[in-house]
Amino acid sequence: MDNMITLTIDGVSVEVPQGTNVLEAARKAGVHIPTLCYLKDINEIGACRMCVVDTGARALQAACVLPATNGMVVKTNTPAIRKYRKTLLELVLSAHDQKCLSCIRSTNCELQRLCRELGVENGDAFKGVQNEYAIDDVSPAIVRDNNKCIVCRRCVAVCQKVQKVGVIGPVMRGFKTAIESPWGLKLNDMACINCGQCITACPVGALHEKDDTAKVWAALQDPSKHVVVQPAPAVRAALGEEFGIPMGTSVTGKMVSAMKRLGFDKVFDTDFGADLTILEEANELVERVTNGGVLPMITSCSPGWIKFCETYYPDFIPNLSSCKSPHEMVGAMVKSYYADKAGIDAKDIVVVSVMPCTAKKFEAARPELGHNGLADVDIVITTRELARMIKEAGINFNLLPDGDFDSLMGESTGASVIFGATGGVMEAALRTAYETITGETLEKVDFEAVRGTAGIKEATIKAGDLDVSVAVCSSTGKAAEVLDAVRRGEKNYTFIEVMACPGGCVNGGGQPIVDADTRASVDVRAVRASALYGEDAGKPIRKSHENPEIKQIYADFLGKPGSHRSHELLHTTYQKREKYTD
Repeated sequence: MDNMITLTIDGVSVEVPQGTNVLEAARKAGVHIPTLCYLKDINEIGACRMCVVDTGARALQAACVLPATNGMVVKTNTPAIRKYRKTLLELVLSAHDQKCLSCIRSTNCELQRLCRELGVENGDAFKGVQNEYAIDDVSPAIVRDNNKCIVCRRCVAVCQKVQKVGVIGPVMRGFKTAIESPWGLKLNDMACINCGQCITACPVGALHEKDDTAKVWAALQDPSKHVVVQPAPAVRAALGEEFGIPMGTSVTGKMVSAMKRLGFDKVFDTDFGADLTILEEANELVERVTNGGVLPMITSCSPGWIKFCETYYPDFIPNLSSCKSPHEMVGAMVKSYYADKAGIDAKDIVVVSVMPCTAKKFEAARPELGHNGLADVDIVITTRELARMIKEAGINFNLLPDGDFDSLMGESTGASVIFGATGGVMEAALRTAYETITGETLEKVDFEAVRGTAGIKEATIKAGDLDVSVAVCSSTGKAAEVLDAVRRGEKNYTFIEVMACPGGCVNGGGQPIVDADTRASVDVRAVRASALYGEDAGKPIRKSHENPEIKQIYADFLGKPGSHRSHELLHTTYQKREKYTD
């Protein structure tokens, strides 16, 4: 091939494309170079210096920012390099809160792992004055503890470059450098969208979700409460990773069994809510198309995206679908339809949602998302929090038999489970919208054009005589690109799907943490999404409107999509938000 170069790394000859950095060349050669600040395609700044190598130059050089050149000879593991790296780690530890046993990231901390790998046992080698910071725990979703921060800037890079939010950044200089919000404000006072991508980027315990498991335990132990739990589609595609099960394995049955053993009174499925969302959303889209409504219509399932729109693109609020997100729809149905069927006072029901998303914690507290003075959803925990509860209860997850969701709101279709992947909401909606518009049976239900992990996907779908132009965006940064193009009149769509997190919910801020080395070699988004598409393909029913429980709930309770009762319980409103508050 043209533009290929050859270099030698620790005696191994390797051929790579011109422009490859030495770190990536080493990985191709099977040589492991430790990193700390590096996050492939997101944070490649050579700041931590852990990846230094010897090329014969005067000084050691950071491999992550060093271009490989033809004939280069690289050494990665000399005594001088090992001593250099150990000293760096000891310096990092000297300014680090070393309460590792109580840290939420213990055993899944990249700093801890490097210390173990490089034989750094003395955290007090450079003991001296330490900076002390107040913990920022005001946000309903994210806790920030700068006492554990190693100033690697990975969180800054993902917030600014990927999400285009930029509410955190480095302040001060030298030993006093810290990652803060402007003017010393708390995250909750900034235009943080609560997406949690900063958490999944952080190599240590400086950022983590607000833990609400104590609230769940309290509800489960209260005999006066009837506790209902519902897991999102993406949870089943990643929960197994917390128990050593290979990435990309769907663990739906074991997840249901674990929830029942934890003591929940009913285990319903957010997938049912996804099917319900499609019925309402497809009806809304058809209404807008046929009656001259505001277009493009934009999906409303992702609360991080909703807050981003309300804050940075408020002129697009009329474009947002008025549909609540699936778990909020389930919550509303539990406290109305199910409460009536079961003869339980809605005030005594506690709805717990297990989500791949930290922003769902913020969403559940929105005053618009409730009815008769009751919130639709009472508590939101992440995939990680559910895993901690299972471990705390002493449940051997891997040995659990497959359980079944409870009936009434436990049946789902293939269309609903793919909600967890970017393009999934669009595909599910198109399966129903096509038949609604044409009155014909859709034989081929796989819309390949909207699948995949690309940040922006476009397609034109033929539905009878109507051409439906669609776009799919994952990450708020990519959403901004699309909305800017629409503003400028360069793009004209009928329907836009937006998910706040890159790759969709499978890569949400509440999912199991994946270290930087794994992220560099594995497309986590695609592997997890494959579990969802596999479930979709194996479902006997793959269109939301064919779900028998969905048909029943409309016949018994809601009437029809878009009915007065549907709007009362399943739809919501939005508000313009300020970018920061004093």
